[in-house]
Amino acid sequence: MSSLHAPLAGKLAGLQSSAIRDLLKLTARAEVISLAGGLPDAALMPRERIAEAAAAALADRGVLQYTESPGWSPLREVLAARESARIGRDVPVGEVFVTHGSQQALSLLGEVLLDPGALVVVEDPAYVGALQVFRAAGARIRAVPLDDEGLRLDLLEELLAAGERPALVHTVSNFHNPGGVTMSSARRARLAELADRHGFWVIEDDPYGELWFDAPAPAPVAAYSPRIIRLSSVSKILAPTLRVGWMTAPDEVCRAVELLKQGADLCGSALTQQIATELLADGDWLAAHVEGVRGAYATRAKALVGAVRETFGDRLRITDATGGMFVWGTFTDGTDTTALLTAALAAGVAYVPGSAFAVEGGHESAMRLCFTTSDEQTLRTAVARLAAAHTQS
Repeated sequence: MSSLHAPLAGKLAGLQSSAIRDLLKLTARAEVISLAGGLPDAALMPRERIAEAAAAALADRGVLQYTESPGWSPLREVLAARESARIGRDVPVGEVFVTHGSQQALSLLGEVLLDPGALVVVEDPAYVGALQVFRAAGARIRAVPLDDEGLRLDLLEELLAAGERPALVHTVSNFHNPGGVTMSSARRARLAELADRHGFWVIEDDPYGELWFDAPAPAPVAAYSPRIIRLSSVSKILAPTLRVGWMTAPDEVCRAVELLKQGADLCGSALTQQIATELLADGDWLAAHVEGVRGAYATRAKALVGAVRETFGDRLRITDATGGMFVWGTFTDGTDTTALLTAALAAGVAYVPGSAFAVEGGHESAMRLCFTTSDEQTLRTAVARLAAAHTQS
């Protein structure tokens, strides 16, 4: 009997579900302390202020209609002002494009900037959402390792000297997911210089830049060249449910993205964009709110890092917690973190094995730990459970 199912597109053959999303299904048990998710703390999200902004928006029936494909104009004006201040140069409204979260911007850029077989350089370990986009685009992906100053530009320059010509380089420049490091100012300037000289695009993915703890993040890579496309969103500073992200990019890129967005979803939500506009434009309130989020995360991050270092000593090397939502740990005794995960879950703690972020294998002894959704004592308990699992494995 013949199958009734028509074939799916061939490009799906190389895609797989995010290992992180799959892991979250295993950590739903109440007794498991999850350091695996990449979620902001819902308790810190400004529900009452969002409700006020929603009520104000709903007073106008127009908010129930479609809006422009590049985003609601007042929101783009607010974002242009914020990005101008961040980058240090004037960003025209026409170079700001609002998307359904910054992940949609990344997905649309994958279609706009990449032909099948085009070379994309990513950081190693890599942001999984970027890998999914670039693989779906049929790109050829090369991974360049991170160190304490971010992307190893000496290795990128070796690729360029060997004749490789990337279409784009992707970087999470601030408080890297999953690597936990921040690119130095010198490397930001150098990356922009290389992009100008060799004609490739840089996507600077920056969802965490405002979540600094001890000192603000350096000036963006975009401060050094107009070839840098910046992505960000309100998900980490307000609430993911608003699904408001944006990119700043040259006009030619924005117009190309607009054509594809019209085919994908026509436009975003005028309601959530108007809510986001009111909150982002309320500068004094927003500054106080973000400062509160920073303070809570800083305390939790330092508790987690301190507990790991006190408990494991030099057996587990972990990045400093200077901002963002994650730290990256690497066992120095050869522990396989994928194998350890079974014992860890049985002990009541979860993390993401480093291999989930590998492009072509590696990071078998590493793990990503998220500190945002647990208090300090819970984080210390999680580390104790991890130590017990490590002893038993």
